[in-house]
Amino acid sequence: MRDDVGGRVARPSRRELFLRGPIVSTLVALSAPNIVVMVAQASTGLVETWWLSRLGTDALAAMALVFPVVMLMQMMSGGAVGGGISSAIARALGADRQDQADALVLHALVIEAGLGAIFAVLVLGFGPSLYRALGGQGASLLLALRYSNVVFAGMVLLWVMNGLTSVIRGTGNMMVPAAVSSVGVVVLVPLSPLLIFGVGPFPRLGVAGGGAALLLYYLGAAVFFAWYILSGRNGVRLRLVRLRWDYFVEILRVGGVAALTSLQTNLTIAITTALVGGWFGAAEIAGFGTGARLEYLLMPLVFGIGTTLVPMVGMNIGAGQGARALRIAFTGAAAAFVMTETVGLVAAIWPLAWLRLFDHDPDMLRAGATYLRIVGPFYGLYGFGFALYFAAQGAGRLLWPLAAGFLRLLVAAVGGWAALTLGGAEGGLYAALALGLVCYCAIITITTAGWARPQGLAARR
Repeated sequence: MRDDVGGRVARPSRRELFLRGPIVSTLVALSAPNIVVMVAQASTGLVETWWLSRLGTDALAAMALVFPVVMLMQMMSGGAVGGGISSAIARALGADRQDQADALVLHALVIEAGLGAIFAVLVLGFGPSLYRALGGQGASLLLALRYSNVVFAGMVLLWVMNGLTSVIRGTGNMMVPAAVSSVGVVVLVPLSPLLIFGVGPFPRLGVAGGGAALLLYYLGAAVFFAWYILSGRNGVRLRLVRLRWDYFVEILRVGGVAALTSLQTNLTIAITTALVGGWFGAAEIAGFGTGARLEYLLMPLVFGIGTTLVPMVGMNIGAGQGARALRIAFTGAAAAFVMTETVGLVAAIWPLAWLRLFDHDPDMLRAGATYLRIVGPFYGLYGFGFALYFAAQGAGRLLWPLAAGFLRLLVAAVGGWAALTLGGAEGGLYAALALGLVCYCAIITITTAGWARPQGLAARR
């Protein structure tokens, strides 16, 4: 199209791009910065685990106990509630309601800080019972508590950091969060060993040093994001306004439902960790936890695509273009499948290449390799289904994705328990995890295909 001045070609609007533009190139261009942000944040946990593994198998087992809990906090604060924040701000800006968008910033911070404080109190108060339920005992339990108590003493920082990140992302700015998160990981790489092992003037804090390094990362990023918003460089500003219940609802009606999905995913890993810990020992917990950490790396890859699928699918469903919405959903899901299946197959074929990054204990390597060889080939199904979950958010159809997540949890927990009870071998437990991924992907795929039916569109309208 021609511009009115000078005959220059005008760039299409975001809405026009979503409704008529090329699907693949649009997905790639908008998803890349999001993938960088989420991979950078997920990498902080891997950096911590790598350094702490140098303290021995008990320390690695301790991280296997704590890591799912910390990742749940990251997913809920950034991907779930954070997604609700970005969505609410984006909708307000799209409707040219600048005052509402500005007011949502304060409401977002109240929600994030409040939830962060609640979870901090719960884990600090019930940490021993929680980690015992996950299979922790002896030295691994003591180390888990030492690390967890430090991290959760400052857990509000993580929630506030992700709240501020989501505010910026809601304006369409993906590059600033990506850059800051990447720099934070680069800083964390040398900072963790300085505090863990006590180099130069730094004290030797052991596993607590890993937690302290993580909190310093959260604090630095939160301070920068706050400065960026307050400086006026952001599309919305923090204003002191009277709190309104409807603004809280606007954020939580999306973020609250998404939090259930995050909870389902982490409960699956946590219950499996508890089963492994109940039937076996610290080395097996360390092996499973290290292997399962790859699944947590898959989430940010899919999340980067998913946050683009939400508005693209939503706009096309709203415009009555159900067939195009379906193509967008399955195109994004196919891209997610390729990425996650590649990771899964490589891990299944060469599991020790991943596991030996963290430890060389024979029992740990055996347990981790068993998990990766059985579950790894099914990682692509998880990626495919998880991407379609984000598309379902855009279409406003979350019932079946939530049901699929619940079925996956049920199959993994009950099937895994039954396999251990009847056979006593961890291979049966991991086979139940793989079956759960098959059920999850199948349900979401079948129900997503129903969008193309005319009655589906009519119901949406």
